[in-house]
Amino acid sequence: MTLEQLRIFVAVAEHLHVTRAAQALNLTQSAASAAIQVLEARHATKLFHRVGRGIALTDAGTAFLPEARAVLARAALAERALDDLSGLRRGVLALHASQTIGNYWLPPLMHRFRTAHPGLQLDLTIGNTTQVAEAVREGRADIGFVEGDLDLAGFEHASLPGDRLVLVVGAGHPWAGERIVAPARFADSPWVLRERGSGTRQVFESALGRLGVDPAALPVALELASNEAVRAAIEAGAGAGVLSSLAVESGLRFGTLHQLDPPFPARRFRVLRHPDHYRSKAVEAFLDMLDLG
Repeated sequence: MTLEQLRIFVAVAEHLHVTRAAQALNLTQSAASAAIQVLEARHATKLFHRVGRGIALTDAGTAFLPEARAVLARAALAERALDDLSGLRRGVLALHASQTIGNYWLPPLMHRFRTAHPGLQLDLTIGNTTQVAEAVREGRADIGFVEGDLDLAGFEHASLPGDRLVLVVGAGHPWAGERIVAPARFADSPWVLRERGSGTRQVFESALGRLGVDPAALPVALELASNEAVRAAIEAGAGAGVLSSLAVESGLRFGTLHQLDPPFPARRFRVLRHPDHYRSKAVEAFLDMLDLG
């Protein structure tokens, strides 16, 4: 069993599509298929169901996936330890961030870091808060950035400057001509929200509780997995929504969105590390740049 076979297996398991996995790894489809076939034949175990043109993990494949990810994570840690021997002239830093941070807050910092250390490669993966925390636990992320409520047990963590959630509607929404909407009226509009597990959804529902509003009482029309999708649906008139102030700046500026009170409290972002995982010079340099105090 080789690391390359494990990388291909994990990619196929995550994409559930051989061609897309091969493209992500810059391989041919035939090379990816052959690697899976060799792995299955060597261990006399089927890892994927092949139904028509689709595939799905077998029970064996599902059980094997976290083990394969763990091996790849350990191999990456070993490679980073060797990279440290060349100082900060080469190496890879794996960053995982929840969507608001990854799409708006983090890219300027990544540019600043790359300017200072052009030999280092920065790999950014964007997910929700729950997914980022899991990546840090499993060692797939050197550093994680989240904005949601999270059980911080088992993490090294520090607070960072954050943002503020704002209530917005599209230009054609009945509330668009108003400045303030009382929480008691929230149930009068359909809502477009991020998916459960996202930091934005967690913070919003916590804020609703403090305002005396039961989150279950809101008529949720759509639950979407990205800030951009939520914003586009709100602009199209699908309902009211709450997003980061960073995500709605352009819509407010061009008049496709209208902001309403009440304002929600400012929230802090958090940077996460696994205390037992190797802390490379690249990780140290990136954390130093954040000036955590």
